[in-house]
Amino acid sequence: MDKLHGNGFVLAISNQKGGTGKTVTAENLGIGLVREGKKVLLIDLDPQGSLTASLGIDSPDNLDVTVTTMMEHMINEDDFDPYEAVIHHEEGVDLVPGNIDLSALDVALVNVMSREQILRGCIDRVKDDYDIVIIDCMPSLGMLTINAITAADAVMIPVQPAYLSVRGLQQLLVSVGKIRRRLNPNLRIAGILLTMVDNRTVYAREITELLRDGYDDSIGVFDTVIPASVRAAEISAEGISIYKHDPNGKVAKAYEQLTNELLEQMGMTSGTKGVNSHV
Repeated sequence: MDKLHGNGFVLAISNQKGGTGKTVTAENLGIGLVREGKKVLLIDLDPQGSLTASLGIDSPDNLDVTVTTMMEHMINEDDFDPYEAVIHHEEGVDLVPGNIDLSALDVALVNVMSREQILRGCIDRVKDDYDIVIIDCMPSLGMLTINAITAADAVMIPVQPAYLSVRGLQQLLVSVGKIRRRLNPNLRIAGILLTMVDNRTVYAREITELLRDGYDDSIGVFDTVIPASVRAAEISAEGISIYKHDPNGKVAKAYEQLTNELLEQMGMTSGTKGVNSHV
């Protein structure tokens, strides 16, 4: 994998296929980075609001101020407080929530000037106050996802060891390549992350081997593997991370390992950024 560098680093977690562990990864990687002393902002860019709900925000669709609000301000060239949508979570991460309003925005962006750059404009106003900004993308290759990847320094691609997930991977890589050529020449792929892996099955082992053989040299596959676990599936209803829900479990250990692997890739060490709260 390429080395990743810089504070205010923006990481998009994307796969157009649903159910690959994007939201669980965004939440637990973000909180894992906080546990390593980093200041982290999470952005929920999925109309389902899954990341928002997973962090304990009841009824995301009833929120008045979300990432949609910020992006609408940017489209209208309003003077706005970029921190108005930021919510602080008890485990130390900041969150810009998302909800169903993003669905209408995804359609509306088609007619906006510089439509691919709107989210980048929002993030540029706050990213210097964070070590890492993590965007949880919607399961599609629509305009919102293009905005996320255009704003990102790197893309992490969670993939389940299943035929359909692997089949859809190439389509995403083609889209990432187009965005790199046309909109974001410095974009990198942080790596493919294997999620919900049950190594007891021959099928999972075969798909894992196929991915590593096919992509390890060209793109990079994280050494860390996120195992399948019922405990991990439970955290969405709890509003807390796997570190609180099952701190000694295999999934918590895996996300801790992923956190350290990403930090090593970025050349970052533990320690806080020392930025005061803006909310």
